[in-house]
Amino acid sequence: MSVLCIGEALIDMICTDKGSTLSAGENFLKKPGGAPTNVAAAIAALGGEVYLSAKVGNDPFGKQLQEVMNSFGVNTQHVHFDDQHFTTFAFVSLMLDGERDFVFNRGADAQLSIDDIKSIDLHNQQIIHFGSATAFLDGQLKEAYYHLLNEAKSLGKIISFDPNYRHLLFGDKQESFIQQSMIFLQQADFVKLSDEEAMLITRTPSLTEATEKLLQICPGVFAITLGKEGTLLGLAGKTYIISSIPIQPTDTTGAGDAFVGAVLYQLDQWKIKHLLELSSDDWTKIIQNANKAGARTCEYMGAMEAFRHLNSDIFN
Repeated sequence: MSVLCIGEALIDMICTDKGSTLSAGENFLKKPGGAPTNVAAAIAALGGEVYLSAKVGNDPFGKQLQEVMNSFGVNTQHVHFDDQHFTTFAFVSLMLDGERDFVFNRGADAQLSIDDIKSIDLHNQQIIHFGSATAFLDGQLKEAYYHLLNEAKSLGKIISFDPNYRHLLFGDKQESFIQQSMIFLQQADFVKLSDEEAMLITRTPSLTEATEKLLQICPGVFAITLGKEGTLLGLAGKTYIISSIPIQPTDTTGAGDAFVGAVLYQLDQWKIKHLLELSSDDWTKIIQNANKAGARTCEYMGAMEAFRHLNSDIFN
């Protein structure tokens, strides 16, 4: 069996002029990205079988994205090339005060349609991962996203969800984001959130209250990543804290995607139909390994570069 990741494949253009605005910056580093694309690369790097469903422009950047995914071993037969729209770009510069100057130039990723995904044989997939930061924005991708959720649920597939909230994308659409996230929270078997996302989506002022609400909302298992404090695991009405791995981080980009990829890789190896078949000890081990994958990613500059150093040996 295998994992299917759906959502955006894009190019991150990272300004390397420290503290410069995008208008003033002159030097940019081009990096393939997109949350579900990163997750797919991490799963493949660990040795898993994974498919990516996305749309890119029929341009050099779209072709680079496909080539990079192929180099990891991701199956890209469901990556579509659009002749009418350019590959999506995200331009970002980190200011000295920690804020980001950000411009999102959306293109082909929004055009992934229901017709595009109809060719996917879900009988070959065990897990469907919904981790797109852009899928709750208007566009054909949103329609395809919900269509795939309904199809996967009807076939009894394991549903994984990572909301991937980006304030710079959803600042004036936050209410829509919360409502749509709630739909997926109630359908998913596995959910990964940050502590900020947990409080935002549950509309609570503290992590404790957010956790209590998630225990009521989520029918399956959820994990809240807490950085150096570890990961909070919610399982069968109880919570557990699994310690993080001490590191000196170089770049945290992609750490959350590596975490998700490691969880899904391990679940696919178990070949189970219901996640609650696994014991709390099993889940503790899964999260410990996922913490290791996230920590390893932080030791390198750039998500894709870090994923080239991922393999299942780190779980030993």
